[in-house]
Amino acid sequence: MELQFLGGAGEVGRSAILVNDRLLLDYGVKTATPQQYPVGSVEPDAIVVSHGHLDHAGAVPTLLSGDRRPEIHWTPPTAALTRVLARDTLKLHGGTIQCPFTETHVARLGEVEHRHGYRESFEAAGHEITFYNAGHIPGSAHVLVDDGETRLLYTADFHTDDTRLLSGSTARPDADIVLCESTYANVDHEARETVEQRFAETTRTTLWEGGTVVVPAFAIGRTQELLMVCAAHDIDCYVDGMGVEVLSMLRQYPEFLRDGDALDRAARHAREVTGRDGQRRRIADQSTVIVTTSGMLTGGPAMTYVPEIRTNPVNRVSLTGYQVEGTPGRELLDSGRCELDGGVVPVAAQASLFDFSAHADEAGLRSLLNAYEDATVLVNHGDECESFAETLRADDFDASAPGLGDTVHVG
Repeated sequence: MELQFLGGAGEVGRSAILVNDRLLLDYGVKTATPQQYPVGSVEPDAIVVSHGHLDHAGAVPTLLSGDRRPEIHWTPPTAALTRVLARDTLKLHGGTIQCPFTETHVARLGEVEHRHGYRESFEAAGHEITFYNAGHIPGSAHVLVDDGETRLLYTADFHTDDTRLLSGSTARPDADIVLCESTYANVDHEARETVEQRFAETTRTTLWEGGTVVVPAFAIGRTQELLMVCAAHDIDCYVDGMGVEVLSMLRQYPEFLRDGDALDRAARHAREVTGRDGQRRRIADQSTVIVTTSGMLTGGPAMTYVPEIRTNPVNRVSLTGYQVEGTPGRELLDSGRCELDGGVVPVAAQASLFDFSAHADEAGLRSLLNAYEDATVLVNHGDECESFAETLRADDFDASAPGLGDTVHVG
């Protein structure tokens, strides 16, 4: 089996792996200015998309330019989420270098897509493919690729612990090669129950003191989980931003959730924000909780709420995911200041980070890889891929970390 690493090697973003020069696994973008796309040119016979995040699916519409019409295979939630992301990209960057596709390309997705459930094998570009629940976001999949001689397990992004939204990854199909993500290879996550309890307690304390809690959250997965947490702890809340659209969409696919009824209850528990007639500023003056995009304070309704609450030390900004260096969210945690309204300003409101990560940590990665001690392990999707591969080699794994643009022959 031949693997070409067009993106996601030694980096987080623009995942793209070409298998046997015919089958493409993911085709994402790397958030930057300008955005970065997979290297080289590619014309696959088929594309298999592991899940609906920008760094794995954000560039898929570009593969449908001209007369190219490769088949696209994904789960139903991934199909829907990819469209949500594409429309958002068009809204923000359509007609610029940041968005090399159009509405026409997005419409073509419907002409070539094939939707599959977990454990339903299908054929794509001469390979047998099977999806398994990856526990990362709704519809996310481990991808098993069999070319008749070699079996590759592409983990994509995965999580081994149960959350309120999803069951963790448990499937460990036989494989000769494991292409494994390593986002948090050197991190031990705090137990989810502990994170959730700490979030609920600090939120209740702020509300009791008369403060407002702004909860910046990623639109896909994180917003919905936080709404379920608020409902479970009987914390009144509002929900705002793209997470509202995603919430409505995900409720249509209960079979890809741990508890669809619980998500329905959370949706009814939260009050949706329309954003009309100064509604956001009025809500910010209440003693309430607002779950809203953007998760790193790089845009979205959060950029209305945070300036409104920033001067009162009773208020709180509860960040709920990793804050990339250079983002306003990271700056707020590190310095108590961040860029708002075009300038860097002090934020007197309390700022905290709650690690609701959707990725496996070191223990989670090891729990999966321990089932593949005799396989070839290729490490990708991380900032320290080679370091993790070296650690695995010290434990007698046949492990390596391909570089961007590398071609690897295995089997």
